[in-house]
Amino acid sequence: MGTRADLITLRGVTAVGHHGVLEFERRDGQPFVVDAVLHSDFAAAAAEDDLTQTASYAEVAERITQIVSGEPVDLIETLAVRIANAILAEFGAITAAEVTVHKPQAPIAVPFDDVAVTVFRER
Repeated sequence: MGTRADLITLRGVTAVGHHGVLEFERRDGQPFVVDAVLHSDFAAAAAEDDLTQTASYAEVAERITQIVSGEPVDLIETLAVRIANAILAEFGAITAAEVTVHKPQAPIAVPFDDVAVTVFRER
C-alpha cells in the first residue's frame, strides 16, 4: 500500500475573469470560484517548522487569482488545466494538484446551483 500524501486545501478562491465562448462573457466578465487540493509531503517542513519547505497557500491563492483574471479562454476546462499546471510548475513542494473551477453565473437557461469542472495533474 502506498503512502498517502499530505494535503493543502483552498476553497472558494474567487476572482473575476472574462472566460467563455459568448461575446458578452468576454466583454463583461463574471466571477469564477476555484477550489484546489494540493498534494505534498509535510515531513521536512513540519520537522523544521519551515515554510520554505512547503507551499505558501497565500501565494498559491494569489497565483490562482492572477490566472483567473488573466488571459481569457473559451473553456473552464482550459482554465482548470492552466491553474493546475502553473501550481505544479511554480511550487516545487507540490506533487499533485486537483483543481475545480466553478462558474456560478454560467449562461444556462434553466435554474441551477453551480457548474464546475475538476482536473487532476501530478508530476
